[in-house]
Amino acid sequence: MEVEYPDDFKCPISLEVMKDPVILSSGHTFDRASIQRWLDSGNRTCPVTKLPLPPHPSLIPNHALRSLISTYAAARPSHQRSGRPSPPSSEPKVLLASLTFPADVRTLEWVRGLAKDPAFRRLLSESGGASSVILMHVGCSDRPELQETALRIVLDLSLDGDDAKVGLVADGVVDRLVAALCDGAPGSQALAATTLTSLALLQVNKCTIGAHPSAITALVDVLREGKGRERREAATALYVLCSFAENRRRAVGAGAVPVLVELAECGVERAIEALELLGKCREGREEIGRVDGFVRVLARVLQKGSTRGVEDALLLLNLVCSFSNRMCSEAIKEGVLEICTVLIEEDTGKMRKNACLLVDTLQRRVLAGSF
Repeated sequence: MEVEYPDDFKCPISLEVMKDPVILSSGHTFDRASIQRWLDSGNRTCPVTKLPLPPHPSLIPNHALRSLISTYAAARPSHQRSGRPSPPSSEPKVLLASLTFPADVRTLEWVRGLAKDPAFRRLLSESGGASSVILMHVGCSDRPELQETALRIVLDLSLDGDDAKVGLVADGVVDRLVAALCDGAPGSQALAATTLTSLALLQVNKCTIGAHPSAITALVDVLREGKGRERREAATALYVLCSFAENRRRAVGAGAVPVLVELAECGVERAIEALELLGKCREGREEIGRVDGFVRVLARVLQKGSTRGVEDALLLLNLVCSFSNRMCSEAIKEGVLEICTVLIEEDTGKMRKNACLLVDTLQRRVLAGSF
């Protein structure tokens, strides 16, 4: 059966699921191809708000939403893919009323299947008893099959808009997600991190989640000890949370910097983006300066990374070199100037622009005799 995606995943212009979501200066997200066609046609207003845009509006990649879209299909109910029957449509209220803890696996799977329907999600959200039972299962690490099913249900609920996101946090979902991060199986850890990403797309939730005494620490622990998908999802959640300035200091205090540098060396692009955010606070820059081989890792990314990885590594190096003579000295020793020269010659887009900015920073430091 074809996967049904939430409306938030669809471009307001094309009404299709976004492949490359970007944020317009108005704050609204569109698929890059659609908004670019809109702008190329001479339009200088936001298609949603109709308000004027600047002469050359920026299109900022919405990495968090892109990650959610790419992982959503994998988190869909198994009966959608296998053809497992759902209960009769006349039974939803009875089904919710029958939920107990711990639930029967089949019953929870049925709830999971029905949660694809917006009307049922509203019914579930308004049913205090049923939603509380679902949240109890989210923290049930000793029953991984129930925990993972409950996490998929909560992920669906979190995609129902701002009110749903606020409601889940108010109902205590963060405590349960942290429990899943700390004690859950790898699949549950990945889903818990993805759900935190979804909740943290709302600004007020960034603050609330970041202020939780264990949320950021639990994400860093998954980064340190996890593998594969759960590490990538934890890095994405940390990146989204750290767009809120206060959370950057919290992440640094939780030991995120050395772990992110290690992940960057392993080719996890989200780690470089998260480091760039942490580098915007003094504590983050100081901690980056204490990591042996940091510049060497980024120089390797410049040589062997993907286009996006190289662009982000250039921005991060420019940031830290703007504040640190020692970083400038190390960058020059690692051949960053020469690497940038090649990038400038070979590229004409964003990568070239970022390389030029870094070269300018390094050359100004050299001419000033700063080291």
